[in-house]
Amino acid sequence: MIHQAVLQKEVLEYLDPKPNENFIDCTIGEGGHAIAILERNKPNGRVLGIEIDPEIYKEFKKRIKEFSNRLILINGSYVNLKEIVKKLKFAPIDGILFDLGMSSWHLENSGRGFSFLRNEPLDMRFSPESNSLTAQDIVNKWSEPEIEKVLKEYGEERFSKKITLEIIKERKERPIKTTFQLIEVIKRAIPGKYCRGRIHFGTRTFQALRIAVNDELNNLKKVLPQAVEVLSSEGRIVIISFHSLEDRIVKNFFRDLDKVKLKILTKKPITPNEVEIKINRRSRSAKLRAAIRT
Repeated sequence: MIHQAVLQKEVLEYLDPKPNENFIDCTIGEGGHAIAILERNKPNGRVLGIEIDPEIYKEFKKRIKEFSNRLILINGSYVNLKEIVKKLKFAPIDGILFDLGMSSWHLENSGRGFSFLRNEPLDMRFSPESNSLTAQDIVNKWSEPEIEKVLKEYGEERFSKKITLEIIKERKERPIKTTFQLIEVIKRAIPGKYCRGRIHFGTRTFQALRIAVNDELNNLKKVLPQAVEVLSSEGRIVIISFHSLEDRIVKNFFRDLDKVKLKILTKKPITPNEVEIKINRRSRSAKLRAAIRT
């Protein structure tokens, strides 16, 4: 069974897939959006799906039979989009989708420390095969200013200084190896009332470390010009982001190219309605922006 993808109705509305058109899903994950597109672009339309995580890629490839002749799967990073498109001679391209959210599989099944609700090794890599940097490396080996900068900039964590000092203190006693160990460190660093807030007190630190480990913001900046370049005229680009830093990058990129190479389709970001948020709590921070290639 394919999971219900975030903002699926809105993705289809803005991508507007038609019979025999070709699309790229740059973050195919468990395939929810891609399957919905393949239902619309038959009989001969194709989808090129890119997935950075080798385990998700293998699992999805095993499960997907129905569309195997129209779905091309690649295990790689979207930062190499232009190269992948060229190698596969995938053209014309009528639409490109980025769903920048982390999949439920990463939180619940990966065992790589993405969730602060499970006691797992502090890894946080989307692709262990191609990335040697782990969250454990950052908290144990990086300098105090480097760690504080990551927490402040990527996590927008107001207690970045205090958390960093507690991390330094802890690692002098013993290496920080697990998610639960890190959560205890964060808990000691922040005022008690913030431990009972609406958002879990570890959220921003974990987000910051994950972004740093996977170089997510730089990769997004690198891929956006490539996406516009490979898109056909009148082709559409749809991007779902999950925190303000990503959304800002997308908003500014669209704005800079508006009326030059792109026409913006969403004056304000599209967000999930209350029904979707109730069904899928993780969708609550999703923001969708779309544009069309001129």
